Order: sequence, then C-alpha cells, then structure tokens
Amino acid sequence: MDAAELRAMVREVPDFPRPGINFYDVTTLLQNPAGLRGAVACMVAPYRDAGIEVVAAIESRGFIFGAPIAAELGCGFVPVRKPGKLPAATLRQEYSLEYGSDAVEIHRDAVRAGQRVLVVDDLLATGGTMAATCQLLERLQASISGLSFLIELCSLGGRARLGRYSVTAVIQC
Repeated sequence: MDAAELRAMVREVPDFPRPGINFYDVTTLLQNPAGLRGAVACMVAPYRDAGIEVVAAIESRGFIFGAPIAAELGCGFVPVRKPGKLPAATLRQEYSLEYGSDAVEIHRDAVRAGQRVLVVDDLLATGGTMAATCQLLERLQASISGLSFLIELCSLGGRARLGRYSVTAVIQC
C-alpha cells in the first residue's frame, strides 16, 4: 500500500478542534485492516535494517502505531506519557505550546545508555512534543535512530525543529 492509498483513508475534519484547524482523523484508516497493516509497513520500512532496539511512542495515538512497529521490528516498546500516568520513577520534560506549556514523562529505566531508539507518533505538526521526547531520551543517553510519523503537516515546520534527526513521514499534507 502506498502513501496516496493511505492518505485516502484518513478523514479530514474541518474546523476541529476550533475554527480554521483541519484535523486529520486516523480512525478511518485504523478501521481498515489493510490500511493499518499498510501504515505500519510504511512506517517500519526505512528502519527495518537500522538495528532498532526499542520503539518509544508518544501518548496517545503514537501508541496505536508504536506497539505494532515494535512487534514488527522484534524489539521492545516504551510509552512516553503525559505527567502523572507512569507508576515508577520518571524523567519529565516541559515544552512550550502556543498558549502555555505541557510536559511528557518517561520511566527512568525505560532505555539503556546507547540503545538505538525509534521514536513514533501519528502526526508531526510543530514538533514540540517530539522535541521534548527526544530530549528525554537523550537525557537517558539513548541513541535516537529516527523519528517515524504517519502524517506530516508540512506547513507547520515541525521537521525543521527536528532537523538533527532522521525524520520520515508516510503522508505529507
């Protein structure tokens, strides 16, 4: 399955969550077994031979793709969550939003120093959450092998913010 076929399965919802915003709804793709398999295959392809040891995925839609990608690559899965959701000792990284700030957390023992990590999320917009996630992983001394997205909103410039990493996106809007 190619990017155009996958894009056709993604529903675009205008004016959500507020006027002027177009929301790219992946639930329509997820309802299609071939679409889900195709999305995972396309997201895995650039990293199949990269020696990935751990897939880290960002809450919550990143989990949908991260777990099957980890299974496909034969490696472990690490959740990156909003504050207060992980039960053991965590590291926290704050980041700026348009109107305020947010944070992500990871377990302190989630990765070992030097482990090759693929970071996964469903959508790349401004790149703030992904940049914060990469900072967390670097604080744990992980080796970030790449960042894999299903969708990239090119006009928002997130790729530039993540320029020092290998960034791949299946669908570019």
